[in-house]
Amino acid sequence: MYNSKSSLLLLLFLINSFIFFCNADSGTKCSNTSSLMGFESNFTMVQHQLRGHFKILDDCSFQVSRFDMLSGSSDVVFWGAVAVDFSNITRGFPISDHRLNQTTYKNASFSIQLLPNVTWDQIKVLSVWDVTTLSDFGHLTLPTNGSDFYPSRVHTMFDNCKNLSGNYRVRWSLNVEDNWIEIGLEAATKTMNYMAFGWANPKGTKELMLGADIAVAAFTEEGRPFVDDFYITSYSECMLHGKDGSAVGVCPDVVYENTTNGMTLNNTKLVYGHRRDGVSFIRFRKPLNSSDDKYDLPVNPTEEMTVIWALGLMKPPDTIRPYYLPQNHGGPMMVAYGHLRLNASENVDDCFGPLDADDKQDQDLIIASAKVPLVVTTGEALHYPNPPNPSKVLYINKKEAPVLRVERGVPVKFSVQTGHNVALYITSDYLGGNATLRNATETIYSGGPEAEGVMASPYELVWAPDRNTPDQVFYQSLYQPKMGWRVEVVDGGLSDMYNNSVFLDDQQVTFFWTISKDSISIAARGEKKSGYLAIAFAGEMVNSYAYVGWIDNAGKGRLNTYWIDGKDASNVHLTNENLTHVRCKSENGIITFEFTRPFNPSCSSHDKKKECKNILDPTTPLRVVWAMGAKWSEHLSERNMHSVTSQRPVRVMLMRGSSEAEQDLRPVLAVHGFMMFLAWGILLPGGILAARYLKHVKGDGWYQIHVYLQYSGLAIILLAVLFAVAELHGFFVSSLHVKFGIAAIFCACVQPVNAYLRPKKPDHGVEASSNRIIWEYFHVNVGRGAIVVGIAALFTGMKHLGERYKGENVHGLSWALIIWFLIGALIVIYLEYRERQRRRDRFLGRGNWVLGNVEEDDSVDLLNPHHASARTGSQNSGLMEVQLEPLSR
Repeated sequence: MYNSKSSLLLLLFLINSFIFFCNADSGTKCSNTSSLMGFESNFTMVQHQLRGHFKILDDCSFQVSRFDMLSGSSDVVFWGAVAVDFSNITRGFPISDHRLNQTTYKNASFSIQLLPNVTWDQIKVLSVWDVTTLSDFGHLTLPTNGSDFYPSRVHTMFDNCKNLSGNYRVRWSLNVEDNWIEIGLEAATKTMNYMAFGWANPKGTKELMLGADIAVAAFTEEGRPFVDDFYITSYSECMLHGKDGSAVGVCPDVVYENTTNGMTLNNTKLVYGHRRDGVSFIRFRKPLNSSDDKYDLPVNPTEEMTVIWALGLMKPPDTIRPYYLPQNHGGPMMVAYGHLRLNASENVDDCFGPLDADDKQDQDLIIASAKVPLVVTTGEALHYPNPPNPSKVLYINKKEAPVLRVERGVPVKFSVQTGHNVALYITSDYLGGNATLRNATETIYSGGPEAEGVMASPYELVWAPDRNTPDQVFYQSLYQPKMGWRVEVVDGGLSDMYNNSVFLDDQQVTFFWTISKDSISIAARGEKKSGYLAIAFAGEMVNSYAYVGWIDNAGKGRLNTYWIDGKDASNVHLTNENLTHVRCKSENGIITFEFTRPFNPSCSSHDKKKECKNILDPTTPLRVVWAMGAKWSEHLSERNMHSVTSQRPVRVMLMRGSSEAEQDLRPVLAVHGFMMFLAWGILLPGGILAARYLKHVKGDGWYQIHVYLQYSGLAIILLAVLFAVAELHGFFVSSLHVKFGIAAIFCACVQPVNAYLRPKKPDHGVEASSNRIIWEYFHVNVGRGAIVVGIAALFTGMKHLGERYKGENVHGLSWALIIWFLIGALIVIYLEYRERQRRRDRFLGRGNWVLGNVEEDDSVDLLNPHHASARTGSQNSGLMEVQLEPLSR
């Protein structure tokens, strides 16, 4: 027990000693020798609603308090520079390793250590800096040689802040001794909206606006802040009576009287104003007790008084009314207008965090048109959206660095008149100015060194954004960064983005595509609301490759690929195809998805994945079906979740840009197959058998049978081919069946031509010519070859029919065909045996002979090896053959 206590005390002593020496060591590093120790200042807001108070603690640390900032990138740091101008601040350096990560700061306080190699003497400007975009969110200037040591009270920092509504605040600082109050009005509102704030008539009871003394602050059309002193005499816009010229309504003080007691009536003095991130901020000073006792109300700083406020649209001046006048605020109470009790001398700070506007982009918007060129010039930087920036920036149609909106598929024409030292280009890089000089990468979509010109000789640049262009790119100068701004690339009609489009079955889904060298870009859009949209490449969903687009619970568009081999959820197998430029979105419940894929999947020869077999051939019709349903998810657990499907596939001719609904061609193919079987299985073989085994019959009957059967079979073949081509709307040489069929038809068509060109038959007893023998060899072998190839075409046709329609009786028909030709082969073997027997008997002189015609004609088989010897032998013997007729004849 004693040893345990001793060990514990010793451990505590060592820990305390370690902490003491660490603190002592820290103290030696962070001395207090700098003349800037204790310096305090406020940040000047530049972007992201940044405001806060800064204080130097010692030689290597500082403190930030009351810090507000909207979220920036993941690389926002405290930054040091020698000056705040563009060239110097962009060449600055980080002063600490503290990261102001992607977080919105709300009234935060923290201490920061400088980097070991950084001292206060190196820093003239301290900025909150976004390294990714080279953006200054806010900064302050440090004094030189101990001057300007007092905290700055300018711009956005005040002693007090009060929320008037969810998007409107009033800030103020009071100076009773000098008889003034400085007020800052801050609202997340539109550019041309006013902000009104003032004191109600203390004698009023219900009608608080009447007799109220208010300040109306807004921005001119050029973006300059202003504030005017108003007095309210009626619930109406300011109007002048025609007779005496008196004013009534919500009017500036100067409208009622130009001067009083030699003093101007507008007693509000503008101090500062800006508009950042969709938030208007205007600071002005107003006397507590004005010399204008007619239109200004005295403000007692120690008493609680009623104040009124409003937000609304400001009407610009015209020839009749040379003043900016507030229009009716409209909207609900405590959102667009309201009142409250306020004691100006009490410390109030209920503003927690920065205002966050829904629309933070205030730049002018230009929508590009294919007909009107955009004039690009340069001019002075007044309100560039991403400071710091050079003094000269790009103007489009006389607007400073506007947001440019273009449509995919619609060409944009620029008339570049920027001078010879500014070249326009469209880039993926946020900053421009040639990203390779910063060791960065960029994609250039249009323009370059040649895109420069002057007013007298402008350069015409045409850019056609396509479906592969990102949603956001930038127009910039090639030689100087941060001269241009954003380009919003939006979807126009999909028909403008793709070369071809067709309606699928029932016209509920539209299919779009564009073919390139090695890939195809595809889009599908449902024509009615659904939870998901699926298209598949096959005759039906089962045994198909499917592409499913849907919107997940987070509102993000998703697209997955699947192999489907059944009707259960367990038969839907996720695949991993090499898709690029994938997008999926839903507008009013109508889903559209897009993707690009190669014709041949990027798979190795040993890869067994299902998606490796999903090969597209642009020369072959693509069969497409579709389905829609209420919902989709990564992990499927329901059966048949689709609520509507296509009734039949559509055959899309990718190369021709057309389609047709696929019909059930089984009856057509059945007729075609029967006709081909009749020709190749009965008539043509029958004609060959007649020529082979009926020559011993008297007369030329065998020849008539041969010719009749061959020509009948050929006619049926040609009719069957024409019938199939007419029903299939084309002749596609893609399957093995068609290739065999073409070869068989060619051989069959050669035979009549060959028969027409046959050499003259030899006279009786004369040797056959070599041409005659060659002809017989050719004629016989081509005929036999045609039968073999034709039979092969019959079997491959049965196989093709089974693959196309998965007919259950195809297997049985194939076996019936095999049995038929086996029976035919047995018959040929038997007839061949009988023929050889007959020839042997004839050679030996046996048999029943008929007296009459002994001419060989075509009944003589010149190809028979016994023919020549038999004929020679009969001649040498000198015997005359006598043919006896049966007694019955």
